[in-house]
Amino acid sequence: MEGFEGRLVKIKVRDFSDLARLAASGIMMGQPTYIIRFTLEGVGCVYGVMAVFKDFYRYYGIPLMYYWVDEECRLPLDKNYVIVRSDELGEHVEFNKGFKPGTINIPVINLREIPDFIWKSD
Repeated sequence: MEGFEGRLVKIKVRDFSDLARLAASGIMMGQPTYIIRFTLEGVGCVYGVMAVFKDFYRYYGIPLMYYWVDEECRLPLDKNYVIVRSDELGEHVEFNKGFKPGTINIPVINLREIPDFIWKSD
């Protein structure tokens, strides 16, 4: 882990569905998983999933944040769950104010203050 001590590695995903799929896979494996949400002036609304790098030789244990930026903050800010389901028509990702039975429900946690280890303000 030389050179990575104390450093969070940020990995930007292509779209929000990728982030939701990642969080859903953690929940399906029994891991407590949530999406964090915070707003950065001049950047937008940032959505992220915290993880730890596993099973890769000397990089084991590196803290990761997979994230996606909604540059215009168009996703609903008043809904605190991401609902993921799959059927014969494909994958469906939506926001909801509460749980929806028969689906994967991912809580969204709104950060009031952003810790420096997550995102440093330059």
